[in-house]
Amino acid sequence: MIYVDARSNLRDMEIQSTNIRRRGRPPKRLGEQSDTREMLLRAGVAVLTEKGFCATGIDEILRSVGIPKGSFYHYFASKEAFGAELIVRYGTYFARKLQRHLDDESHSPLERLSAFVSDLQSGMAKHGYTRGCLIGNLGQEMGALPASFGDRLSAVFTDWQDRVAHCLLAAQATGEISQKIDCEQQAVFFWIGWEGAVLRAKLERQPAALEIFSDVFFAGLRRR
Repeated sequence: MIYVDARSNLRDMEIQSTNIRRRGRPPKRLGEQSDTREMLLRAGVAVLTEKGFCATGIDEILRSVGIPKGSFYHYFASKEAFGAELIVRYGTYFARKLQRHLDDESHSPLERLSAFVSDLQSGMAKHGYTRGCLIGNLGQEMGALPASFGDRLSAVFTDWQDRVAHCLLAAQATGEISQKIDCEQQAVFFWIGWEGAVLRAKLERQPAALEIFSDVFFAGLRRR
């Protein structure tokens, strides 16, 4: 099933990104190495969700965490290698968020999906609607990005879509939505629509697009 294969692909990408040969002098202690690498990845996610890959320079990320430029190449062979690891990290982070909400059997399947959407809306509000989705941002830049990013981004979206499709199938099993609904198609539609709503919310610095998409999506499921 695609659901399993996509997660397998993400794990393979994570292994590949961490096995890249690194340049430069290593830190004196393993703990320092781990902490610095983590700081760089966290800073990368924060900046790229706001500005995107092409508009962000390595110097900006390094300055934000107070790390000398020469140290970057010990942890990552290149900006491309750094971006590849951020894709895996962000995809995994979101997959865990999805799992936490969609596996919560104390709520009905649609309630679980709605809770996930509310969580995402709160996350955007927390940052004043200045940050979007890293995967969506990179997808919009694909024409200017390394070709290797394409398969990685597709694998992340496929994984997210399969998780939502699984939740919608559970909603069908409980009679919460019609058996006529194509759950895989609706899951694809969910992510297409959500990413568009995130872009609009970021552009307008307000939640209207997120709320409209959410209301229309769930109303459509219940109408059928």
